[in-house]
Amino acid sequence: MIKWNKRFEYPASIRELINNERHYSIDNQKLPSVTTILQATQSEEKKASLKQWQNKVGVDNAENIKNVAANRGSIMHRIIECYLLGQNHADLSDEGQRAGMMARTIVEQGLEGCMDEIWGTEITLYYPNLYAGASDLAGVYEGRESIMDFKQSNKLKKREWIEDYFLQLAAYATAHNTVYNTNIQSGTILMCTKDNQFQKFTVSSTEFQKYMWEWLRRVDK
Repeated sequence: MIKWNKRFEYPASIRELINNERHYSIDNQKLPSVTTILQATQSEEKKASLKQWQNKVGVDNAENIKNVAANRGSIMHRIIECYLLGQNHADLSDEGQRAGMMARTIVEQGLEGCMDEIWGTEITLYYPNLYAGASDLAGVYEGRESIMDFKQSNKLKKREWIEDYFLQLAAYATAHNTVYNTNIQSGTILMCTKDNQFQKFTVSSTEFQKYMWEWLRRVDK
């Protein structure tokens, strides 16, 4: 059983759309989300790559693929969260059963025996007056204070394809360190494909600091 240590009191928040962009309402502040900032500052190369993919598969089909993946990912996240909280969650739909298998893969291959201590799951983190977001998991992972995110994917990923995921981790860590005076210098992505292939990506130390600086540059931009 994974140990819980509720060291920190994380704030309640309300998500809302402002000009079709996700924001978090926290302590009377309306802060843009981490994903909103990443989307607004993405490179022209990434925009062109996304456009090329949409043209290849068709705009309607691309939207359907994204929606199916998002739904599957939401179910997978709920199942993992319930596991961490010691609760049961079952979704007997076809997509729910697929997501359940993916969740179990992440738990068995990425969390059990690796997660030393949990501070919180599905927690709202914010940097006062700048941004906010929801981190899947914070605590001590493989001996290091860490931020973790769970990801679903339609296919295996190369490390160089997921820099935005590393920037997400850096954003959450920067916010956590600022508000709670922690020293998180490590983050891990636990990913499972729809055909149940597991991947784990960790950034730490100097590499993680590089992403923290790049994240602050994106916020400034």
